[in-house]
Amino acid sequence: MTNEVTDTTAHGIDELCRQATQLARAAPAPLRSVRVQAGELLVALEWPDTPAGAPVVVAAPAAAGDPGEAPPADGTFTIAAPLVGTFYRAPGPGAPPFVEVGQDVAAGQQVAIVEAMKLMNPVEADRPGRVVEVRVADGTPVEYGEVLFVLAPPPEADAP
Repeated sequence: MTNEVTDTTAHGIDELCRQATQLARAAPAPLRSVRVQAGELLVALEWPDTPAGAPVVVAAPAAAGDPGEAPPADGTFTIAAPLVGTFYRAPGPGAPPFVEVGQDVAAGQQVAIVEAMKLMNPVEADRPGRVVEVRVADGTPVEYGEVLFVLAPPPEADAP
């Protein structure tokens, strides 16, 4: 009976460590601390600058819009985050967003900013289109390749 309890506890610890490793790999920033405890099976991960009680959002694997996903059949295309950082829709607090849903954008036009290590990196459209969806909220951490905008071909491209 003692071996049965030990085997169950060992399996539980292995499973918790595996899940903690997945969380750490998917995190938007390096960990501040890791705590693993055998009695009562506790694993604690802490990120810097996370307010106490704030939820930690971790992207699920193979979510819609992940890099490598097949292009949609309706002709839409996406603009993805060029690097890991914080997504901003406007050039500054209180300023209007670079683009809105329904707005046409030109190739090379700035549509957002991703802040990384206190540097503001422009996000630009690689081709013309019309914004049909903004997938990320302003001020949200983003991962490399995460879909930020969904665009449709420009109206003139729809004409025969």
